[in-house]
Amino acid sequence: MCIVMLLWSSISFHFPCKLCLLTGVSEVEEDTQPLEEEQPKKSTSKKRKGEKQVQDNTKKKKRKKTVKKECFITQERSEEKDDKESNKNKKRRKKKKTITDVLTSAEPVPGSPADLVSLLKSHHSQTRSVIEQEELMLSESCFLSSNDLTHSLSSYLKEVCPKWAKIQKQHSQTRSVVLLIVCGSALRTIDLIKHLIAFKGQAKVLKLFAKHIKVDEQIKLLSKGVTHIAVGTPGRICALLEKEGLTTQGLKYLVLDWNYRDQKHRRMVDIPEVKGDLLKMMDHGLIQSCREGTVKIGLF
Repeated sequence: MCIVMLLWSSISFHFPCKLCLLTGVSEVEEDTQPLEEEQPKKSTSKKRKGEKQVQDNTKKKKRKKTVKKECFITQERSEEKDDKESNKNKKRRKKKKTITDVLTSAEPVPGSPADLVSLLKSHHSQTRSVIEQEELMLSESCFLSSNDLTHSLSSYLKEVCPKWAKIQKQHSQTRSVVLLIVCGSALRTIDLIKHLIAFKGQAKVLKLFAKHIKVDEQIKLLSKGVTHIAVGTPGRICALLEKEGLTTQGLKYLVLDWNYRDQKHRRMVDIPEVKGDLLKMMDHGLIQSCREGTVKIGLF
């Protein structure tokens, strides 16, 4: 027995490396085992990545489809809006008609006393009572013969004022005129003054409009000497009547440039601003003078 123990001890003393190798092999095997177990985890992760990519691709496809649908819907809505707006614009264009369209389509008709009377009636009916309206009505005796669209200004005035030479000599009042011609613009005023050459004779003519001429300057001109004829716009004439720079004491003839049409085929009473000034001007003693018989109205 002693011999056997000695042999075992010698073997264990002389061969330690084999046991280490044995133990090392087991350790290596133990180390390699988890490596082998981790390999299937990589495959599962790859599968998950593939599934995520597929899901992402499907989501992207869905997003693209939704974006396309939204774009298509917005296009349809914008096209519907454009169609509606175009239809509205067409309707508006059909409804709206300018004064020039109406006047160009209609044949020119000479003005009559009834036209002025109806204009005054429609204006005063909104602000005055029935009794006051009757006091401001004009009869046929207040009017001169109207222009039938065949006369020039000189020929018309010669017809309605046959004794002009005597009348102008008898006039001696300042701040007043014998003949007052009312038109719609400053340019028309200058044209009418040129057309008066054949009629006026030795009469003094004064232009009354707001362009480049102040009211005070015109009041001075009217107060300095005798003026026989005045041609102007209703706005400036109304301002002079309000400041008493122009009076109706020596006035005998009031001629309205009624039938003249501008480049847009508008008459003086077709322009709202001019029409308003004309009605104001008539309220400053002119209607009363016509009713009293001292002033006659002519529609040229």
